[in-house]
Amino acid sequence: MALTKNEKRLRIKNRIRKVVSGTEARPRLAVYRSNKEIYAQIIDDVTGTTIGAASSRDKDISTAKGTKSEVAKLVGKALAEKAIKAGIETIAFDRGGYLYHGRVKSLAEGAREAGLKF
Repeated sequence: MALTKNEKRLRIKNRIRKVVSGTEARPRLAVYRSNKEIYAQIIDDVTGTTIGAASSRDKDISTAKGTKSEVAKLVGKALAEKAIKAGIETIAFDRGGYLYHGRVKSLAEGAREAGLKF
């Protein structure tokens, strides 16, 4: 039985989530990437709360012109700014089963440039 592309991604995601979890001191930055958009949120898994979120659909980011990778970098920067305002400097990066390449990598680099450590 052949697995679909999404089923393979979900298996990888579950394998990553066994190891990566967010605490109050070091929350998890979770990434979801669709064909058009990219979404990221900072999550404290102990309490089950979302500390901050950003996406390519946010008003200030959706008006930006550029490639999807450039927009993903803006999303990373916006999320990092929200996290730093909330007093978070270090995070655990959860790539969500996607390869660390392209838009996922751009988002991570944008977050690092804005001051997050991971």
